[in-house]
Amino acid sequence: MTLSLLALCLGCALDLLLGDPHWMPHPVRLIGGLIEKTERLVRSHCSEEPASLRRGGAVTALVVLVLSTLTPLLLLLAAQRISPWLRFALETLMCYQILAARSLYDESMKVCRALRDGDLVEARRAVSMIVGRDTDALTAEGVAKAAVETVAENTSDGVVAPLLFLALGGPVLGFCYKAVNTMDSMLGYKNDRYLHFGRFAAKLDDAVNFVPARLAAWAMIASAYLLGFDGKNARKIYRRDRRNHASPNSAQTESVCAGALRVQLAGDAYYFGKLCKKPTIGDSLSAVSCEMIPAANRLMFGSALFTLAGGVLFRLAAMAIVVLF
Repeated sequence: MTLSLLALCLGCALDLLLGDPHWMPHPVRLIGGLIEKTERLVRSHCSEEPASLRRGGAVTALVVLVLSTLTPLLLLLAAQRISPWLRFALETLMCYQILAARSLYDESMKVCRALRDGDLVEARRAVSMIVGRDTDALTAEGVAKAAVETVAENTSDGVVAPLLFLALGGPVLGFCYKAVNTMDSMLGYKNDRYLHFGRFAAKLDDAVNFVPARLAAWAMIASAYLLGFDGKNARKIYRRDRRNHASPNSAQTESVCAGALRVQLAGDAYYFGKLCKKPTIGDSLSAVSCEMIPAANRLMFGSALFTLAGGVLFRLAAMAIVVLF
């Protein structure tokens, strides 16, 4: 258990230092490939009836979930049979690859740098890599707002939630979570292709993220106070606007971030050329500028620190219980 705790801490350190180098094979890309292949196979046996598509989507999700969980479990067991130190090295690598704090920072700061340079075309291109909305017609403020929103939302499902699952069950539970999250990002669209087929994956992601999203929100509120942002307003907007989203989880950290930065986020946006009407989150007390992007990242890193500290305390308590009983 001591080595497992050390692997978690080292994995966090590696994520902060290295991020996600494009040359390095990444397990999440393998999970994405597995989702695509499983979807093609299952769809070939489905009709276009909604019930058939829903069953096919559920089968796809369960197959991906089982394989994504069993694979790291078997690899870690095999490494343990060779050497505990080999398992430790492998577990450290897995923890590192499950986390995405540095990658989220790097990609969002590309948007910030382009806006600082006055290159709106490059800023739109950069933000299109991290958001799902149409970006071709966004103003500079719209680009900045989109980047802040994605940092705020992904603080929960890209940073805090993976840390929580790693603390609870190591890389096995961590990869189980990443499989759920990746399926939602690939299958959870409400369009003609995935409205029925992706329903199970979307609902599963909502359920799995329900508690982590709320813990992430409170970690971000604590970070707002600690880092000198408007913590009181963050708590106020969280309580008022945390349900202002079609997803039960997405507005949790977005509302905190909006309150802490004293800006208004969300609102109407275009997706695949179609206007999507959405409620706003927060009050427009300040303009959303490019400087709000590094501010949102500071809140993200603060939330990660609080979560890691909680995870370490949980592991230490579990180790103490094992020793005592």
